[in-house]
Amino acid sequence: MRSISLKARAKINLGLDVLRKREDGYHEVKMVMQTINIYDKIYMKIIEKPEIKIVTNLSFLPTNESNLVYKAIQMLRDEFNIEKGVFANVYKYIPVAAGMAGGSTDAAAAMIGMNKLFKLGLSREELMERAVKIGADVPYCIMGGTALAEGIGEKLSQLKPLKRCSILVAKPDISVSTKFVYTNLKLDENTVHPDMDGVLEAIDSSDVETMAKKMSNLLESVTAVKYPQIEEIKKSMIELGAINSIMSGSGPTVFGIFGNRKEAKKAYKTIKEKGIAKRLFLTESFNK
Repeated sequence: MRSISLKARAKINLGLDVLRKREDGYHEVKMVMQTINIYDKIYMKIIEKPEIKIVTNLSFLPTNESNLVYKAIQMLRDEFNIEKGVFANVYKYIPVAAGMAGGSTDAAAAMIGMNKLFKLGLSREELMERAVKIGADVPYCIMGGTALAEGIGEKLSQLKPLKRCSILVAKPDISVSTKFVYTNLKLDENTVHPDMDGVLEAIDSSDVETMAKKMSNLLESVTAVKYPQIEEIKKSMIELGAINSIMSGSGPTVFGIFGNRKEAKKAYKTIKEKGIAKRLFLTESFNK
């Protein structure tokens, strides 16, 4: 095998709680992650020149050592003393800085690609152990599907796959810094935490409607306050038939879970006409 094409799928958070700020400055979280059928395309091939060459369709993205795909490839080249080089063409479709793990899922795909191209023989678990060095979300992106993430996001438990459902994803014309959100997050005795146990129980019972009703994201207490567009999109989705709508990750992307695709299509059309989202996707949950 000299080349490989991969799909790097995005994720949403079906629930996100922040339990506390740890002594080391990181935040302890409890969140449910779900892969969705929106993806970047990554083409990788072995080249003779001992270098890493990254190209992308977005001119503002770095293609050097600060790119997560570059870091993932370099890490495995170093560990396994790989002398040949790697060319990677990353076609970005997932919105950037959107709370959908776009960079992390690309890095995860690059690690899977390296494992296959160079026949490294690493298991999924061995790839995940290494992935945490690239970023907290990268191990999950290798795992995929429906999962509970704890600790700083690195402690993962695979959950019963979420029943296939229609999901409308909307990203407003803003970008959000994860660092800003966590720096401004206030945790005290008045904090109302999401019902994560309720979300987990509903997933285990294959009850998408109850799961959707219990979805909540504590980080909205920062992001949605600063950017009122988030609440506007959430409200529109619910008015247009979503069982519930919340922000994914640290934002600003908002998604809604719909009972049927017909309602989701109608909501897509109306929100597009309103012009309150820069990018809009009608998709579904994805499980391997």
